[in-house]
Amino acid sequence: MEESTATATSSTHYFSIFTNYPLISALTAFTIAQFIKLFTSWYRERRWDLKQLVGSGGMPSSHSSTVTALAVAIGLQEGFGGSHFAIALILASVVMYDATGVRLHAGRQAEVLNQIVYELPAEHPLAESRPLRELLGHTPPQVIAGGMLGSVTAVTGYLFTRVATS
Repeated sequence: MEESTATATSSTHYFSIFTNYPLISALTAFTIAQFIKLFTSWYRERRWDLKQLVGSGGMPSSHSSTVTALAVAIGLQEGFGGSHFAIALILASVVMYDATGVRLHAGRQAEVLNQIVYELPAEHPLAESRPLRELLGHTPPQVIAGGMLGSVTAVTGYLFTRVATS
């Protein structure tokens, strides 16, 4: 009898991941951002680029939307004064800073290096090298848009769960 109760509790514990509000908010924000990138890419280039669904860079920042949704959801669920929110806020800050700093400049350096390699004579050993990925980071407006999307996603999910449970 005790064993069946323990097994039922254990299996319920594993399925609780599907009701984890901060996790669902973060994944939802990421998914929405990636789909928006598909449409912003189409608007800019007038062609569908399915690589946008899994690629980094572009408008809005899916990294920013993900970590912002996570932080806001944790704050709404557990309080903005707790240590879990503090950890999530610092994580979000680091990710967003990195997106506009290191990753953005690495992408710009990749553009310059690709141009240099492109201008090499055909007999040069590096002339046939594969181009570096250039779209790595984000501009500040892309990061801000991602943060706003993440916040809206988390608040919408919070309000939805409040209405659904009352």
